[in-house]
Parts: sequence; C-alpha cells; structure tokens
Amino acid sequence: MLTNEELASRLDTSDAWIQQRTGIKERRIAADGETTSDIGTAAALAALEDARLEPKDIDLIILATATPDNTFPATATTIQARLGIHRGAAFDIHAVCSGFIFGLATADNFLRAGQYRRALVIGAETFSRILDWDDRTTCVLFGDGGGALVLEAEQQNGKSSDRGVLMTKLRSDGRFKEMLYVDGGPSTTQTVGHLRMHGREVFRSAVTLLSEVIEEALDAAGVSASEVDWFVPHQANKRIIDAMARKLDLPEKRVVTTIDRHANTSAASIPLALRAAVEEQKIHPGHLVLMEAMGGGFTWGAALVRW
Repeated sequence: MLTNEELASRLDTSDAWIQQRTGIKERRIAADGETTSDIGTAAALAALEDARLEPKDIDLIILATATPDNTFPATATTIQARLGIHRGAAFDIHAVCSGFIFGLATADNFLRAGQYRRALVIGAETFSRILDWDDRTTCVLFGDGGGALVLEAEQQNGKSSDRGVLMTKLRSDGRFKEMLYVDGGPSTTQTVGHLRMHGREVFRSAVTLLSEVIEEALDAAGVSASEVDWFVPHQANKRIIDAMARKLDLPEKRVVTTIDRHANTSAASIPLALRAAVEEQKIHPGHLVLMEAMGGGFTWGAALVRW
C-alpha cells in the first residue's frame, strides 16, 4: 500500500491536495517481481471460487490490460497455463481503462454466438511500471490491481428482467490520442515509455462522452436510470463519478466507490469495485448494475448487467 502521505514525502504535493482533486487516499503497488499475470491469476482463482467452478469449466479467457507481462504472447495465455486450462481460447484486449467493458462485451457476444460456454473476463494492471514518479500530476492517480468475472451462456427470455449481460455499448475516437497516452512502444521508441495526460481535457470529455453512451445503453435495454440498483463506474476521479451520478439522478448510496483505497487501476477498477460491492453485501442477485468507463484513445463504453 502507498499512501498520499508517503507520496507527499518525496513530491511537491500533499494528502489534502490529492484528496480534494481526486478522492484518492491510498493505492496498492505491485511488489518487486510481481507481474500482471500474477495479479490476473489470483483474480481469476477468486472469481472461480465465488462461482463454485473449476478452471476446467472455462473455455474462454479474456484479459483486459494495458500493462502486459510481455509484448507477446498475450498475458491471458500465461494465466490460462497457470490455471491448467488447455482448451478454448485466451487473448488480451487493450482498451486501457475501458478494457473491462470491452472484454465483457466481447465475451458476451462469443457466448451469445454459441462458440463458448463459460468465459473468464479479467481486468489486471501494473500501472506503477509505466508511471513517471516525478510527475505529480499523474503518479498520484494510479495503482495496481486485478479483478475478474465469470460469464456463463444460459437461455433467457429476452427481457430486461433476464439475468446476465443485458446491453453493452462501445465507442472510440482516435483523434483524442494526445490527451491520454504512453510516450513509448516497440515500433516507435523501442521502450515502454511513461503515461502522459492532459487532465482537464480528459475530465471535460469524460462527462460528456460517458453520459451519451450510458443513455444509449439504457435506451437500447429499455430501462431507465431510476431502475438501476447500483452504479459501478470506472474509478478514475471522484469528481467525475459524482458528476455522472448527478446526471443520472442517482443518490450517493447507490454508487459504488473504491477510488479512495485503490486509486485508478485502469482496466482493473470496475471488477475490483464489483468485488468490493459484493463482499460488502451491496449487490445481490437480481440487482440491475450499470457500469461505465473511459480510457486512452479515447475509448469508452457502458454495460448493463442483471446480477
């Protein structure tokens, strides 16, 4: 765990400054030698235990990450091997902070098409590896972590009361690349690079773009925001979360917020928040859960799930 006070001891910042602007109090940092596949494997095993399933029951693994172990192979295949799974498919999705929503949508479509029976969707990141720890505008915002969800194909009635993934909406617009990116890569600098961000522009874009895609998802699913039991947003900034909740007219008690303890864990933030909400006995079977996220690219999306 890395607290704001610890960061303030080596940066020109303070606990009050970070909390006021982001809502973050602390974040988790991967140990020396700990990799994204280590975190993803642990998250996968926890999800399987919750679902009362064995690794052999899974035939599709999708890992959402922007911080893979290697340029290739896909880190999902490393997790697949560690779980002892030797069938089906495993691959990574790279949509940065929107990655878990993109992974959820991809798995849902594979299951609906009948190509797989059960999918493990993982979000895992070691963002600490791509931070410039001398840049107080970015390094205070992010943390490491992982979470996972199991999806199973099951015949439903095609109604909003069905359990499972009801609707997903995905968007991207590459014109915004310079707003949030990493200044390195194999084909450009031959280095990993560091995260760079224009925070104010990202904040303004996030509220507008996310509002639009959420409305599209709600309309397509035939439900209203008032029917949402739990709003589980990407944990990027408490001010963005609050602004989105106000736009949806959702009270704070129906918003799952974990940014204070996890910071922004990119593709891992939504599954981490989901697990926290379940462990805290907030989300129960039958609840309607709305998720949203926006990340570098820009990529953004929303998902409606009946738990």
